[in-house]
Amino acid sequence: MSTSASGNMSLRVVVQAADFDLAAEIAALRASNSAVGAVCSFVGTVRDRNDGADVASMELEHYPGMTEKAIEAMIDEAHRRFDILGARVIHRIGLLQPLEQIMMVAVVSAHRGESFQACEFLMDYLKTQAPFWKKEQTSEGARWVDARVADDKALARWGIAATNG
Repeated sequence: MSTSASGNMSLRVVVQAADFDLAAEIAALRASNSAVGAVCSFVGTVRDRNDGADVASMELEHYPGMTEKAIEAMIDEAHRRFDILGARVIHRIGLLQPLEQIMMVAVVSAHRGESFQACEFLMDYLKTQAPFWKKEQTSEGARWVDARVADDKALARWGIAATNG
């Protein structure tokens, strides 16, 4: 079984430059837990277009320690809200090209409904509140990427107000 770049498959949150193996991450998340009846995952990838511009690359930065702590808190909140058995978030940093994987959320539960909801809840949080800074290189130059109004609205349906100003 391959491991994440951290080498620790038991961590709930990993921020790393290296790519990840979705199948290996899911296998580790559900390993040895016969109560798991559902697995839901989401993988985000770099698009070659955004807001009408060609995207040549995307660079992601974070504040080590603060980012992991914030995502851990949201996984704790997902456990409080949904009957899930586990969750894992991997987010990449550094320079990424179109088609590359940026991040993944995987959730396991006894039944599919809780996994779907918790996965979507965690994605809505990550899109708006996780402390990452994203800069795209486009044909018009470099630009920072902000959370979208639609992402803030998605978070609001969980009763959480976006704090993006």
